[in-house]
Amino acid sequence: MDAGLLIARLILGLAISAHGAQKLFGWFGGPGLNGTGGFLESIGFRPGRLFALAAGLAEFGGGALTALGLLGPVGPALVILVMMVALLTVHVPHGFFAQSNGIELPVTYITGALAVASAGPGAYSLDHFFGLGARPNPVVMWSAVIIAVALALLCVVVRRHAPAEKHA
Repeated sequence: MDAGLLIARLILGLAISAHGAQKLFGWFGGPGLNGTGGFLESIGFRPGRLFALAAGLAEFGGGALTALGLLGPVGPALVILVMMVALLTVHVPHGFFAQSNGIELPVTYITGALAVASAGPGAYSLDHFFGLGARPNPVVMWSAVIIAVALALLCVVVRRHAPAEKHA
């Protein structure tokens, strides 16, 4: 089980970190903070650059924590938070499949993050190395997940769409 958790953590964590690097640094063909900020402004997240920084840090940091198995459910909770926002604000109108920009990929990331958070980082993790435990405390794990979901919903609610232009 511990080897499986390591593989899952590495794939999930490194993939999400790469998404964050696209947003933060423009790596891997990403748009960087300005491009991501412009997109986020266009869908109601203002100021866009601040939301881009928050999303990029959540993806990059959450992915790194998940891959390293550090701080238990914090990394997976950050992944859940950012993927829920993406799912609800970008992907829902496009159906299920990733081919049409649907919810398939964010749902997969959320499911993977929830599975890793539930199982804990395992024996091959920094948490285990530092004596923080290889298995999760259910109260801490569910608290982190609930806080992530609440913050995701808050982000969706605070969006402000630009007022429609009046034509004379």
